[in-house]
Amino acid sequence: MAKLEAYKGVYYFWAFLPSQPASITFLFLFLITTVLHCWRIYKLRTWFCASFAVGCLSEVIGFAGRVVAYNHSANMGAYLVQAIFLVIAPAFFAASIYMTLTRIIRTVKGEHLSIIRINWLSRTFVIGDLISLNVQSGASGLNSTPKLTQIGEYIVVAGLFMQLILLGFFFVVATIFQRRLAKHPTPESYTTNKPWRQTLYMIYVASTLIFGRSVFRVVEYMQGHDGYSLTHEWTLYTFDAVPMFVVTIIFWYWYPGYVQPDVDDVERIELANSGSKFARFRWSH
Repeated sequence: MAKLEAYKGVYYFWAFLPSQPASITFLFLFLITTVLHCWRIYKLRTWFCASFAVGCLSEVIGFAGRVVAYNHSANMGAYLVQAIFLVIAPAFFAASIYMTLTRIIRTVKGEHLSIIRINWLSRTFVIGDLISLNVQSGASGLNSTPKLTQIGEYIVVAGLFMQLILLGFFFVVATIFQRRLAKHPTPESYTTNKPWRQTLYMIYVASTLIFGRSVFRVVEYMQGHDGYSLTHEWTLYTFDAVPMFVVTIIFWYWYPGYVQPDVDDVERIELANSGSKFARFRWSH
């Protein structure tokens, strides 16, 4: 029978044994959404949504770590896997959401209504998102070391605050664009048959859920290793797992791939340039 064990007989990673039924349930739920998103990305060639699929896969890996931790609560690897991958998954979701706004603006030919130059819109948010992701993932690993736990928690909080600022600014950019478009509609906003309005509302809802989840994570890490959130498992599922699963569902149901301006190559360049400073692309017509 599984029991709570201390790492090297001294340090407890967990205040409880992770629920195996809950972990397995969400592992399979996110596995299903991973497959669904990968299938749709391949079918519609919507490569800008690849980061969203990576986020789904990160959730799968994170909950797999919790499944393993049930029988191996003193295993550092299992603890680190769930700590890192569950923290960073929403950052991958956000990257695709940021690029979706760019596609909406281009679909209605509303580039002149954006407060950020359209060529820099995706790059600005995705680069910031990647910095936040790296900070969170790197710092999450420190939580497995007793002497560095508090430092790791502070750094994760800094990364999460960065994510909150990005999401807040994203709301501002999207809202200003929508209001400007309402006052000065473009012909394309009336004539296009692409569902840009429902896609815009979808990214509002998805971003709000990610924002709320990030607030929870900030509170969780500020409370510390012995705080209420990290010692009561229900908080993780209520304020993180469930909202993120809802995000994967609504992103699939109101899929942004159906908003298809003829700029797919541009989006792919933006994603690649944001993801690696070493990337070099040459395009010929």
